[in-house]
Order: sequence, then structure tokens, then C-alpha cells
Amino acid sequence: MEKTRAPRNRTLTLSDADRERLPGQLLGVDALRQGLKPGVVQADFQQIASILPEASFDLLILDPPYNLPKNFNGLKYGKQGVTDYTAWLEHIILPLKPLLKAHATVYICGDWLTSHSIYEVASRHFQVRNRITWEREKGRGAARNWKNCTEDIWFCTCGPDYYFDLESVKLRRRVVAPYRDAAGQPKDWNHSANGKFRDTHPSNVWTDITIPFWSMPENTDHPTQKSEKLLAKLILASCPDGGWILDPFLGSGTTAVVGRKLGRNVLGIEQDPEYCLLAQKRLERAPRQPSIQGYAAQVFWERNSTPQKT
Repeated sequence: MEKTRAPRNRTLTLSDADRERLPGQLLGVDALRQGLKPGVVQADFQQIASILPEASFDLLILDPPYNLPKNFNGLKYGKQGVTDYTAWLEHIILPLKPLLKAHATVYICGDWLTSHSIYEVASRHFQVRNRITWEREKGRGAARNWKNCTEDIWFCTCGPDYYFDLESVKLRRRVVAPYRDAAGQPKDWNHSANGKFRDTHPSNVWTDITIPFWSMPENTDHPTQKSEKLLAKLILASCPDGGWILDPFLGSGTTAVVGRKLGRNVLGIEQDPEYCLLAQKRLERAPRQPSIQGYAAQVFWERNSTPQKT
């Protein structure tokens, strides 16, 4: 049954016409046997990893189901013991590892409960370099616990040499104390029509991410959708222009959409047909909607600030 939505709700949905038109635009498994191609393929990645060329990807975005009860359009996951989840995560990473280039980067998403499992598995296969914690401002409070409002992204690399573009992921912050030098000029900040700002080095604590919601055109009904801004940071920092990205848990397609907007090649794999079609519809719209909320003038802006028009 279709949901009743408010008149200003911009959540992206599929029409009957979309369901007839879009399946033909998805990548077929047979096409991948002929060579690597960007796009969305409906499959279980474990069944097709062996046909993908080894040492092909610059970046792996790994956003598997967390160790929580969750229903992904009928595909249900239950909470496991920590040991069982760790073994499951190991089973996921083993077929993906040969597909990565020697200098590739891996980002693994999780929450507080999965942290132990992620570190245990990631440290066996990669060099763990950092853990990003980002504020997830949505969600209900807990009656007898602290509200969970953060998630983690583990930053790993395949080896000691890796790509990292610091300049592309600086955060533009409002200046609270606008110091000036002896000549009265701004010291390490700029004055624009929107106020006083400083471009700062990105830290491993992100408080500028907005979770997609009903009034944003990137929003879908996927229950764990990541924002385009969050993926843009990972992609710009760790994948060169024209590079290749693999997302084996594509969901509603955010990695593929942001990759296309930023000039990267993304192979997204998702086993649910509805989510594949949503991802393809978003890819189709990307050339007409090239902006990324919170990213403008080649810089990321802190939440609730006003980006300059480009």
C-alpha cells in the first residue's frame, strides 16, 4: 500500500512506469564478465565477486547491515552475538580483498556495537588508520539509556601508500574570534557576503552531516540511507578523479550517485530489486541535479551555514 505523503514531501519513489523502464538500464552479470563497467547490478556480491577483475578498485565503501534487528524491504536481519557478527564480517571481506588495488582505501561503516567486530576483522586484513565518528541527529530517545546519535566509519588502507586529498575535504567554519594581524588584515580567515569563515582541516568527528529527510530530493524510503554529503567526503578524500569505487551493499544508491556527480566510476551491487531501481532512478537524475547538499564552491560547509552560490 502506497504511503500518504504531505504535499511538500520530496521523497523519491518509483512509479509503475519506472518499474517497467528502469530494469533494462541495470547492469547484467553477463556484461561484467566482459569487463568492468560503472553502474548498478542486482545480485548478491558474494556470487559475482569471483568474476570481477582483481586489483581494480581504488576505494571500497563497505556499509553492511549493522548488528541490529532491521527489515530491508522484506530481507530481515536479526541481532547476533558479537562473535557471530565478527565471523559474518570476515566472510564478507575475504572475497572483496583481492579486488582492491595495492594503494586502495577501505571505509567500513558501523555503530558502537559493531566497533569491536570491525576493528578485529579490519586489523587482520588492512592497516587501520582512524575511526571517524559522525553525529546522526535523527532518532528517538531512550527511556533507560543514553540516546544513540553517532555512527562510525573506520578508515583503513591496503598498504602504507595510499591516496588522500586533504585540500578537497576541508570544512568551512564560522569564525567566532576573528583575529587580525598587525596590519589589521584577517588572520587565517576570510570575510564574505555570508559572514566570516575559516577553512579548517577535517577531523575524525563530523557534526555537519544531515540525515536525508522528507523535504530533501535525495531522500528515499530506504531505512538506513546515508547522506550524499557524507559519501562525498569519503570519495573526494580517497578516490582520484576517474578512479574506481566498489560498493557491495549499495542500498538506494548514494555511493553511485555521488560518484557520478564527482567524476568517479562506481560499481554498485545490491540484491533487492526495488532498491536497485531507486538507485538507477537517482543515477538518471544526477546530471540534472548535480549539487550536493552542504557542499558548494569546492568546500564542505558546517551544518546550518549558508554556502556561496557557484
